[in-house]
Amino acid sequence: MKEPPGFLAACRRQPVRCTPIWIMRQAGRYLPEYRAIRSRIPFLDLCKDPALAAEVTLQPVRLLGVDAAILFSDILIPLEAMGVRLRFTPAPLLENPVRDRKEIEALRIPDPVGDLSFVLDTIRILRRELGGTPLIGFCGAPFTLACYLTEGKGSRDFATVKKMMFSEPELFRALMEKLTAMSIAYLRAQIEAGVQAVQIFDTWAGILAPADYGEFVLPHLRALIRGLDRGATPVILFIKGVGGLLELIRDCGADVLALDWMVSLERARRLLGTEIAVQGNLDPALLLTPKPRIEAAVQRILEENGGRPGHIFNLGHGILPATPVDHVRFLVETVHRLSAAEIAWPLTKGKE
Repeated sequence: MKEPPGFLAACRRQPVRCTPIWIMRQAGRYLPEYRAIRSRIPFLDLCKDPALAAEVTLQPVRLLGVDAAILFSDILIPLEAMGVRLRFTPAPLLENPVRDRKEIEALRIPDPVGDLSFVLDTIRILRRELGGTPLIGFCGAPFTLACYLTEGKGSRDFATVKKMMFSEPELFRALMEKLTAMSIAYLRAQIEAGVQAVQIFDTWAGILAPADYGEFVLPHLRALIRGLDRGATPVILFIKGVGGLLELIRDCGADVLALDWMVSLERARRLLGTEIAVQGNLDPALLLTPKPRIEAAVQRILEENGGRPGHIFNLGHGILPATPVDHVRFLVETVHRLSAAEIAWPLTKGKE
């Protein structure tokens, strides 16, 4: 039987020969090849051009040797198909924020096959080009999308969505239910088009108290994961500031929980138990430091994991634009080299 790709095996907590690694925002501004393409096409147009989006997705696989590709797109893309006017300046700007019942009712649930066909076409191109490298699809989680929809842009605290959540819970629920239905359809279409894993970005859920997250957000996340007709396709959940929510989300239905650098891998694995894989958790700023410092950080994280199956190496958030490409390449090589020895040790201990 052919050995499964390391990334997918790790998602399923199966043994691997070395720890697989991919990097959030691995296709992006730190790569000269990406900047060359972006110099001639706006970001939103790039996301909607299947050939170019596929090329950008492939760049880090070719240049860095990462163990998975992630679809080049943006979590806000489906909001445009729901009827929101979206611009990138370069930060995202939603020109018609959604804040009352009439505006929520006006949001349509798009048909991904018709309204987001460029995303599905990109996936099909990538499955032909990637060979044995797995492809990750993704969506924004309902709460994170609600943050942008109500505020109209990024925010430090997203007070607008919190105000709605606390003072108009029925209105907030209506928005979350619509976003959940949209996300289910969107991820189902990506899986049918060929992605082999999906990541749900609930980036801003860490701004909530655990009790509020459990009451207002977690039921919708569970509904989203439960609603996917995914077969064996692993689901990864990412939350920035996840440390205070680990015990709440360990039973949300995700196969893998992504960790930022503010929680130790050892503590996370102790709280989560053995039935869920983990991803993370290097501070992106460490890639700006000398290579010996990067190697020491990799060694520490691998030691915290202790050779246990179900670990995917990644950053705790997106790669920084000023990161030297050579440092990223060194990170990938170092994870593979050190983890091969780290994994072999507990497997062979006692056989000598």
